[in-house]
Amino acid sequence: MHYAYPSRKSSNPPPFRPRSARLPGLRRSRIKTVGIVLFVILAVLWFFSNPSVPRPDRERVPSGRPPVVIVTVIDPTQFNNGYLKTIKENREQYAAKHGYEAFVVKAYDYDTLGAPPSWSKLMAMRHALTKFPDCKFVWYLDQDAYIMDVNKSLEEQVLGQRRLESLMIKNYPVVPPDSIIKTFSHLRADEVDLVVSQDTSGLVAGSVVVRNSEWGKFFLETWMDPLYRSYNFQKAERHALEHIVQWHPTILSKLALVPQRTLGPYTRTDQGDAYQDGDFVVMFHGCSKSGQQSCETESVNYYQKWSSLLSN
Repeated sequence: MHYAYPSRKSSNPPPFRPRSARLPGLRRSRIKTVGIVLFVILAVLWFFSNPSVPRPDRERVPSGRPPVVIVTVIDPTQFNNGYLKTIKENREQYAAKHGYEAFVVKAYDYDTLGAPPSWSKLMAMRHALTKFPDCKFVWYLDQDAYIMDVNKSLEEQVLGQRRLESLMIKNYPVVPPDSIIKTFSHLRADEVDLVVSQDTSGLVAGSVVVRNSEWGKFFLETWMDPLYRSYNFQKAERHALEHIVQWHPTILSKLALVPQRTLGPYTRTDQGDAYQDGDFVVMFHGCSKSGQQSCETESVNYYQKWSSLLSN
């Protein structure tokens, strides 16, 4: 019986084969990957450490040109054009004196979707922030008011940090006389984005200062929300303002309440603080469209005072 034996191994093994060409390729690939990762890490570190690069988590700070935009909505369909011309003149001359911008627009420029035309003031303020993206503040002042102290800037009157700190009414009912919601007691002037005052019945929506910030835009868009316009508040946007500052702590947390004479005393003493000579602003609150109690009639004496102060 014959058996098959395995072949004998050669004592002369074949030479080593050359190294596979894949290894250098893999090495080059790894080096390239590591290089890309290091580049990305360095780029991210530079991006977040360089203050000149805009970041998505850093709010854009307006340059302050102009510092303030004065916004007023006029209604030529309801009020005398001669009177409205004096309002426009008042805003423009005051703005020019202090390097501000006057933004006087017509109520019918905005669609309030069936709500009263007074809601257009909110749209006008939001429009102003878009038109003047580098302003620091918008000051809305109703068409039934004059700026009387033309020599005093808004910064001197209310916006300067020390000045505002001295004016702020803290831990006080937001809506008089006995609202259980009160202004924040620990709020600092540099945290304020909304400045407003009160009369005897509530917040004065006819003279309001809003900072140009992401919060300011949020506030205006909340205030003019179509839902609030559909509520049919008795005093329209004024009652809506009172509602949101009492029910939304995010808004109350940025609100500074100041004395009424700071931003807009009235000619009628039964409705709030009365105007006195030397006050910054006068408001003909409650004036009518025509007749003896018309805004035009009430404004005559104040127009003469303002004109004489302007010429001095």
